[in-house]
Amino acid sequence: MFSHIDPNNYENQLHKKQEDMTKLFSEFNFQGFDIFTSEPINYRQRAEFRVWHDGDDLYYIMFDQVTKKKFKVESFPVACTLINKLMSALLTIVRDKPMLRERLFQVDFLATLSGEAVISLLYHKQLSDEWQQQALWLRSQLANICPINIIGRAKKQKIIIEQDFVTEKLNVAGQELIYQQVENSFTQPNAKVNEKMLAWAQEATKDKGGDLVELYCGNGNFSIALAANFDRVIGTEISKTSVKSAQINIAQNNISNIDIIRMSSEEFSQAMNGERKFRRLEGFDLTSYNYDSVLVDPPRAGLDPDSIELVSRFNHVIYISCNPETLKDNLTELVKTHKIEKMALFDQFPYTHHIETGVILTKR
Repeated sequence: MFSHIDPNNYENQLHKKQEDMTKLFSEFNFQGFDIFTSEPINYRQRAEFRVWHDGDDLYYIMFDQVTKKKFKVESFPVACTLINKLMSALLTIVRDKPMLRERLFQVDFLATLSGEAVISLLYHKQLSDEWQQQALWLRSQLANICPINIIGRAKKQKIIIEQDFVTEKLNVAGQELIYQQVENSFTQPNAKVNEKMLAWAQEATKDKGGDLVELYCGNGNFSIALAANFDRVIGTEISKTSVKSAQINIAQNNISNIDIIRMSSEEFSQAMNGERKFRRLEGFDLTSYNYDSVLVDPPRAGLDPDSIELVSRFNHVIYISCNPETLKDNLTELVKTHKIEKMALFDQFPYTHHIETGVILTKR
């Protein structure tokens, strides 16, 4: 199943992506992408596996998306080495513990470059006090591999053994940045490429000044890395969990010029236009910001028409995209008011058709 994941094939698959991107964006007459490579194997800090039971035995499986055929997974070359170590150790322990093994149907791993991990065990049964005691013991057994936390999930249940997050430490242009990453929340899966994305965005906005608005700011991934380049940063995010993490990350990195507001981009646009008042904005004076730069990192669907209109008001746009097709559609509108200055290809997902793209635009 993983025969295509081969370091010897890495350059060829990357070259194919470059060709595809050049063709897709040819109508914009922009020459040359900055190319940022990935590690050829062991590059993902997240992985999810279904669990297949065979009597008292169990193992990880994955499904072919086309044929739906299932494959036994003993190691996963896409995942970082820490996840691979935990995969094997976890099954060895759980296999002999009926309370931990029975009705287990999925295992999720989240690991960091800094060497921490959290494992989520998903069950088709309610989790008892006895399960919790055995999960505590499981954590102690895995602690010889790395600092580890365990989470048990079942219908309307979430049991946290110690904590439900890891603390990642990224090296961005020689600076260490600290990020809390919560289980079951979005984080960039390829941490090494994420470091390159943040460094690229830092360099592209160096000495920009003015204020930065970031829509879809998540846990503050970009806001924190770019804060030093701007007078003030205001980030919007709809997820309560991500907003809480962003606030923690701002404090951990000793940054004083970032504010995070829990609202969607559409709501932020309405607030800017004076169309609606929000209790969440009490204490914020949106009219005091110098709205010069905006950063967007939208979901795969891209920017909706209202967000396009909002973004087009800014002099400088940093657009991070996980879907080149919707990025192309959005750029078709944005180039009516802006000029493309830089484009970058970040190979977040080697050996797949998925591509992460960065674009810098300046108002004409």
